Amino acid sequence: QVQLVESGGGLAQAGDSLRVSCTASGGTYPMGWFRQAPGKEREFVAAITYSGGITYYANSVKGRFTISRDNAKNTVSLQMNSLKPEDTAVYYCAAGSRVVDMTRRDDYSYWGQGTQVTVSS
Repeated sequence: QVQLVESGGGLAQAGDSLRVSCTASGGTYPMGWFRQAPGKEREFVAAITYSGGITYYANSVKGRFTISRDNAKNTVSLQMNSLKPEDTAVYYCAAGSRVVDMTRRDDYSYWGQGTQVTVSS
């Protein structure tokens, strides 16, 4: 059974940086970050392949966010720079053994509990 535990996040002001991390147990898989703002659907943010060699980003965060992983520690991190109020959301870590489209929410089988990121203007 795969378990994902997020950490980090919190409060920030516009322009600040935050980092969220996810520790996985039970296997190593392609992983992604999604976020869900109040009243909105959960949306793709970033993803990284098993080897870490290929990364994907939503257009809204490209150039500001960086996803990375350390397979020795079974962790995936999302460094978020130049934060904007519209980045405010609950951020979820996701993993899947049969991910075909890494930007597609339904391709992921395992999810963390989420961590809140709030950015004030």
